[in-house]
Amino acid sequence: MLDELTLAERLISYDTSRPEEIVAAAGFVKGWLESRDIEVRHHDHNGLPVLVAEVGPSDEGQEYPCVVFHGHLDVVPGRPEQFDPRVDGDRLIGRGAYDMKGGLSAMMCALKDVETQGRVRVRLVCVPDEESEDISDRSTDAVVARGLGGDFAITGEPTNLHIGVEAKGVLAMLIEVHGRAAHSSTPWLGDNAVLKAIDVFRAIESLPFSRESSEVFDRPSINLGRIEGGDAINKVPDECQMSVDIRFLPGQDPEAILEQIARIPSIDVTRTFIFPPVSVARGNPYVQALRDAVTRSIPDKEVLSVGRDGASDAVAFMAAGIPAVEFGPDGAGHHGPDEWVSVSSMTRYRRSLVGFVRTLPMWLERTAPDAARDAIVVDGVGRDDDDSRSSLKAIDGGRV
Repeated sequence: MLDELTLAERLISYDTSRPEEIVAAAGFVKGWLESRDIEVRHHDHNGLPVLVAEVGPSDEGQEYPCVVFHGHLDVVPGRPEQFDPRVDGDRLIGRGAYDMKGGLSAMMCALKDVETQGRVRVRLVCVPDEESEDISDRSTDAVVARGLGGDFAITGEPTNLHIGVEAKGVLAMLIEVHGRAAHSSTPWLGDNAVLKAIDVFRAIESLPFSRESSEVFDRPSINLGRIEGGDAINKVPDECQMSVDIRFLPGQDPEAILEQIARIPSIDVTRTFIFPPVSVARGNPYVQALRDAVTRSIPDKEVLSVGRDGASDAVAFMAAGIPAVEFGPDGAGHHGPDEWVSVSSMTRYRRSLVGFVRTLPMWLERTAPDAARDAIVVDGVGRDDDDSRSSLKAIDGGRV
């Protein structure tokens, strides 16, 4: 029996916040798959490995649906002891356990489980840079551009076995705050740009866009990620730069948000990056098939369609017109000091993925040929064809 717990423990032991350890972990994944007679293709992206492995039918001249299992090896930095995995009851504890080495391990096992079925092509894509701050040059975008995006993608971000059908957009910006220099012994003669920057951030938090909500989300997310100012301890700083990360709601206009921010005095927004919000309708046949598989595999679990506060690489698939959801095992604490994933949940997650692949053809046969793709909306809200709106809610998590 292939053991997703053993795999997850091994992957956690690599400190994949560092490039050389990402390379080593990718080598392990590649070797594990190849030792089980699964061919792995290796692509390079900015010096880091991207792995692609496929199983299922390959008859020439036949068309089969292609599903992507998408996972990432990289993690945010952690303390040394966090890369020494340990099991406490049902919890596997360690950096990346929840985000998302537990999910990736189960995906690897599920790929082998569905190897011999003959109706769905299943592609595992393992990337090295989902946690990267450079959100303008991602390997997942390159994978999709190579034509490896498939017909539907599941990215294994942590969702507690719910199905993430909607995600906020990203508006990242660099803001320069202007003050007036003075000697530190007479700060009242100056205008401290660093202190002023805090006031600017508080002003952003109180702008009209920040108080808006949607069916899924209570509010946008606003974070001050970095602040830097001053060039001498004995001088009142006259310039300060800060990086602000806004996760805006589907239906909100990022340009309108920027216009509100630009009205704040004494600032210049010098750099921005915008990632659109996305939605996949719950009536999408792939989403319905996944929901059914989770319900069958975990009968005691209430399966919810959820919104995700953070963006993820699922956006790369959606931007190319490929429906994608986030779906991962139970756990908590991602990016925190006590990150963990449920051991039993990894098993249930694996079983759900296998059930999804095996029953997908039945769901697709029930729908029109183009129904799978017409239910995706980028920078907006998808059609609501499924049961009731009461099953849709927001949960924390995701990234970029």
